[in-house]
Amino acid sequence: MPHDDGDHDGRRLAERYFVEVVRPLVAARWPGLSVAAGRLGSGSDVLGLDDATSRDHDWGLRLSLFVDDAMVDDVDRALASDLPETAFGLPTRFPFTGEDAARHHVEVASPRAFAMARLGLDAGEPMSAVDWLSVSGQAALEIVAGPVFADEAGELTRIRTTLRCYPDDVRRHVIAVGWQQIAEELPLLGRAAQVGDDLGSRIIAGRVAATVVHLAFVIARSWMPYAKWSGTLLRRLPGTGPLIGALDAALRASDGAQRQARISGALEALLDLQRASGLPAPAPATEAFWDRPFRHPRAEVIEHLRAEITDAGVRALAPTRGCIEQRTADVALLTDPAARRAIAAA
Repeated sequence: MPHDDGDHDGRRLAERYFVEVVRPLVAARWPGLSVAAGRLGSGSDVLGLDDATSRDHDWGLRLSLFVDDAMVDDVDRALASDLPETAFGLPTRFPFTGEDAARHHVEVASPRAFAMARLGLDAGEPMSAVDWLSVSGQAALEIVAGPVFADEAGELTRIRTTLRCYPDDVRRHVIAVGWQQIAEELPLLGRAAQVGDDLGSRIIAGRVAATVVHLAFVIARSWMPYAKWSGTLLRRLPGTGPLIGALDAALRASDGAQRQARISGALEALLDLQRASGLPAPAPATEAFWDRPFRHPRAEVIEHLRAEITDAGVRALAPTRGCIEQRTADVALLTDPAARRAIAAA
């Protein structure tokens, strides 16, 4: 077991592993070899969210090590044979969930191959609007969120900089699509409650809330992680306190009218975040839905966003053709780069 109170911090552990064990081993074999390293990829520790529970599976001495493509196999073989059995009281080789054989978990790759494995595209080349729409938040976070301990050639940093957030016009498009999706569902919340379907009203409120949360990340030029950590990281985004309070109240509301009012309040808070980020945000966020006692987003919110888009590739996108998380919630698809690209291109 770990031997000090800080050893549940996987990022700190990974840096120590690199500095004290992996880098000296590689340098002894190949003096002067240019490397990059960090704690990237999957795992709650990449986001700095690991704790005692995280140690029950797939946690330990993990590291991403980057070298030229021509050196990947040689370095991987050297690590497989030369790593000590343990470091800092932890095994250097262990099986992941569903595996039987113990192996080391220094993932050796070139920066471009590492990114391509997660994105299904070459992030070292210019990306089209459709390319961007195929990138899931979790896939991007596996590249950009974790700490980097060394980057001697600078290629890893260049890729991470490219992927830090959507280009401005793609971002505007994704936000406009999100508001459109809210417009399609918000009036149904009140209607379901009106006919006595409180369960249906709650389900719709949850769907709208999920869309609002996703938009908050996009507005903040951040990537939304998969569901387990979305609320945790939402709280770390600046200025989201009023939004979170309104969403919490909406999901706790005991009747449809109160639920609709709280969701409308959340949309006002979202629009405030949009305005603070420098995007167009004509107030108020919602208006009456025809002559019915329901609300929906004002069309001007969407229209003003789209009016600012100048990139021809983004302007050519259908107004409902959003990013991958706006088109599917299927985990099997969201975790499959080829499937994501097929959906985005469809």
